[in-house]
Amino acid sequence: MPIKIPTDLPARLALENENIFVMTDERAKTQDIRPLEIGIVNLMPTKIATETQLLRLLGNTPIQVNITLLRTAGHESKNTPAQHLERFYKTFAEIKDKSFDGMIVTGAPVEHLNFEEVDYWDELRILMDYTKRHVYSTLYICWAAQAGLYHFFHIPKYQLSTKRSGIYAHQVLHPECRLFRGFDDSFYAPHSRHTEVRSEDVLKVPALRILAASREAGLLMVENRDHSQIFVTGHLEYDRDTLDMEYHRDINRGLNPEMPKHYYPDDDPTSVPNMRWRAHAHLFFSNWLNFYVYQETPFSLNAIPTCARTDHLD
Repeated sequence: MPIKIPTDLPARLALENENIFVMTDERAKTQDIRPLEIGIVNLMPTKIATETQLLRLLGNTPIQVNITLLRTAGHESKNTPAQHLERFYKTFAEIKDKSFDGMIVTGAPVEHLNFEEVDYWDELRILMDYTKRHVYSTLYICWAAQAGLYHFFHIPKYQLSTKRSGIYAHQVLHPECRLFRGFDDSFYAPHSRHTEVRSEDVLKVPALRILAASREAGLLMVENRDHSQIFVTGHLEYDRDTLDMEYHRDINRGLNPEMPKHYYPDDDPTSVPNMRWRAHAHLFFSNWLNFYVYQETPFSLNAIPTCARTDHLD
């Protein structure tokens, strides 16, 4: 089944060229089924690239998905045209009375700031609280994962001595978890961050469990007991060349970055990077949509604010 997007969204052409099944909103109106409602809170500066990355993964499932793109009202984007934001994005004020089956909150390049120093922190806190009652399952990515763990569970982040950038092997710690249906015992995922959340802090919170981690890169996935919150510190959604573009961007800025680890063949930055995480990325997002959202969410979105959850781990 397809992902439903506006006819003129820039990501449409790229996804169709990759043979990802998308459906325009005009065609979807002729179908009499109840699609999933998924919100994407896009905090990344390169919003169009991030849209395409996430829609590619959400569109590769048997489930029809309606997407609502969301942005913060209190932050002016310098890298995305205002026309694009006005045409395709909504603010929290426009959706605060709605409910969603699932929501994704992306990372943001604000790790150098304390959470309270981020100019849209208060708005994000309100939105995160909103998800507890109006979203069945929320997926937090990279900085948003750190922000969610800090906001809900008071888990701090720590500055790294050097940027953690590269492709790292991770171990599945709970193979019985439905997010890992079809996974190998270990899998690769990109990381790109200047801060970290530490396992010892997460282990102090009984409501959380660590799902996947790397000996070299640390935590990757954490969830709460009722599956309503999943925190992913890496970037399974990244394209083959995303780390390459970040690396050369930082070189051009004179930041003298370290080369991403385990990324370029023979550590040659002029060569085409190996992509070793695509299959598990698709499988993870498919499992999340199917087992944590589609199979669990009530048929009526109006029931989500009062939906009873079971306190279980599987």
